Amino acid sequence: MVDYSKLISPVVASTPPSGIRKYFGVAETMPNAISLGVGEPDFITPKHIMQAGIDSLLNGKTQYSHNAGLLELRREISKYLERRFELSYAPENEIIVTVGGSEAIDLCIRAFLQPGDEFLIPEPCFVCYDPLTSITGAKPVSIKTVKENNFKLTADALRAAITPKTKLLLLSYPSNPTGGIMTREDLEAIAEVVRGTNIFVITDEIYAELTYGRKHVSFASLPGMRERTIVVSGFSKAYAMTGWRLGYCCAPKEIMNYLVLLHQYALMCAPTPSQYAGIEAMRNGEDDVKYMCEKYDERRRFLYKRLTELGFDCFEPEGAFYIFPDVSMFAKDGDEFAEKLLQEQEVAVVGGGAFGKSGSNHIRISYAYSMEQLREAMDRIEKFVSKK
Repeated sequence: MVDYSKLISPVVASTPPSGIRKYFGVAETMPNAISLGVGEPDFITPKHIMQAGIDSLLNGKTQYSHNAGLLELRREISKYLERRFELSYAPENEIIVTVGGSEAIDLCIRAFLQPGDEFLIPEPCFVCYDPLTSITGAKPVSIKTVKENNFKLTADALRAAITPKTKLLLLSYPSNPTGGIMTREDLEAIAEVVRGTNIFVITDEIYAELTYGRKHVSFASLPGMRERTIVVSGFSKAYAMTGWRLGYCCAPKEIMNYLVLLHQYALMCAPTPSQYAGIEAMRNGEDDVKYMCEKYDERRRFLYKRLTELGFDCFEPEGAFYIFPDVSMFAKDGDEFAEKLLQEQEVAVVGGGAFGKSGSNHIRISYAYSMEQLREAMDRIEKFVSKK
């Protein structure tokens, strides 16, 4: 009999599963359950983008692409970043197309970190950064952010967290799960801290197109920061293309050489039909993004109003499609609130502890769902909290 426990790497064996999925297996067994937990657009991929992918298949474009991705797509990404965010990257050697933004994050972490290094991660944050760091043998170091400061990373908090072992800093804004953003002034203060150090910055900008009232600013666009930054983004959120698994990252060519090396051994290339769909999205998808963003904004305002009326201590999100209310007035923590809400009212949300200890008194609600679902869910939440 094979003892599998002795074969698996202890680091992998000790890695916990994603806290986002904790309650959804249960919710799937409830015919009337409403799930507001998954960060996936409820829109389908716009038809002209789908058609571009279909046409590529019908035209026999089913072979591998260049390891870094179709040059045509990399050129469109380059134009898009210049047009939207004042970023300049050479498509030939400073952009790589990846299997979703998730692969890009993994590539960056593995390329930079080794045992003993430290990765500074503002928290609450998406669930992947900590375990991917730990798997390399490096140490994830959380920097707490709070709703009183709109969940922003401050220069003082960053300065206090830096040690001689600090190798990387994460800037993941707009934020999943909080909906917080960083303004140009906020980022300039961070730039002052890292300027003159050897710290490299990974910016996860997958929600860059989904902001409300302010345009997203990329850290790499600030003076002197391009040379020490990797920009990660993708098509999943803005273009409703989660299943196409298409992302990208941009970095100075000296860094990109190593990212392509890791990528070619792990995955060869991103799916070719997805890349042709991505070309169409970059060229002609701006109106689609604007339409979806307007709908998210409507939902955002609805949820914020209802939650505050019910007595939740709630930060008004400025980006992404999540709201992160404090539930400590109704339960001992977010996990208890989420579990009882699912049991009693069949509404699935995510306990904030999934995103780090500093989120433990919160829940994450995704508003990438229809207004009909959100209204019904909020009516059920109102019934739930009225009993507290």
